[in-house]
Amino acid sequence: MSVQEYLDKHMLSRKIEDAVNAAVRAKTSDPVLFISNHMKKAVPSVITKVKARQILDSRGIPTVEVDLTTNKGMFRASAPSGDSSGMYEAVELRDGDKGLYLGNSVNRAVKNVNEKISEALIGMDPTLQSQIDQAMIDLDKTEKKGELGANAILAVPLYKHIADLSGKTNLTLPVPAFTVISGGKHAGNSLAIQEIMILPIGAIRFEEALQMGSETYQHLKVVITEKYGAHGCNIGENGGFAPDISSIKEGLDLVKEAINRTGYNEKIKIAIDVAATDFCIGDDLLMSNSKRIERAINQIGTVTETIEVVKLAKDAQWGVVTSHRCGETEDSFIADLSVGLATGQIKSGAPCRGEQLAKYNQLLRIEEELGDHAIYAGEDWRQ
Repeated sequence: MSVQEYLDKHMLSRKIEDAVNAAVRAKTSDPVLFISNHMKKAVPSVITKVKARQILDSRGIPTVEVDLTTNKGMFRASAPSGDSSGMYEAVELRDGDKGLYLGNSVNRAVKNVNEKISEALIGMDPTLQSQIDQAMIDLDKTEKKGELGANAILAVPLYKHIADLSGKTNLTLPVPAFTVISGGKHAGNSLAIQEIMILPIGAIRFEEALQMGSETYQHLKVVITEKYGAHGCNIGENGGFAPDISSIKEGLDLVKEAINRTGYNEKIKIAIDVAATDFCIGDDLLMSNSKRIERAINQIGTVTETIEVVKLAKDAQWGVVTSHRCGETEDSFIADLSVGLATGQIKSGAPCRGEQLAKYNQLLRIEEELGDHAIYAGEDWRQ
């Protein structure tokens, strides 16, 4: 095959000419680099490798991390894990070998990624989310992802891409629900409820909301120290302070005093996560299983299914909270998810600890990138 025949077969002459014209229009000072990047973007993305490994989450318990390699680069994501799982929620696949991480190792889930999921995804376009999710659903065939494990499926690797997938045009920065006092399973005190949170709905921008949350958290530390001593400022798994209290009112009074000291009284609302187990609450009844929401009118496994759940909930005029788990990683995906789906709220623990701040800091970056187009949900978080 001659050079000309090769150029004609792959339409290289036209592609190179388009790249050169684009470089001229851009008046770039480095045309070679510009042309190289331009042509790279023109090539369709293809998954070439999927590699999983076992890492540790914020509690020191194993979870799954995945490196997804395409012809354009390598992308990394990890799956969080929770302490409580509703009976209808997607299940994590753990090995159960008491000799390895007390039965919590995830070698089987890792093997499922490296052998079954990898084989199914190689050659696919990583931007075709619904096709990727369907391929994994077809592999598992169980409603709760018990065959492959939700921790294997969720770790496959943002806000604009998710917005495109869901048909959203209003990219909204969520109101952060900051954990400030921890109890229940997440702390060693006598407080029955899981956590007390603050929501800076009166902020103008997410950046201001983060500042309000941080300042209130720091004032609360002083308030607790004054009343209970420094030992009262030990923190729970989600970063909230865990003074040895048993009364919800006592905890709320501490938070109210901290808010008073910040001067943000009219701009911050208080919320609680009860995490009740003695009666049928919506969390365990519904989770993010769209079939059970239909029956009644937070993650069954894949991004596509999550998008369907959020649409269904919003159609029913429900509020939606994008939430972390108590066993977290430094992965910031849920920040992009909350903006792309315009959920209006995000719950990612206290404004401290790296695995929690990773989400809040990513929202700062997104707001900065959106610039004048950034909208903070504020008091309209349900819409």
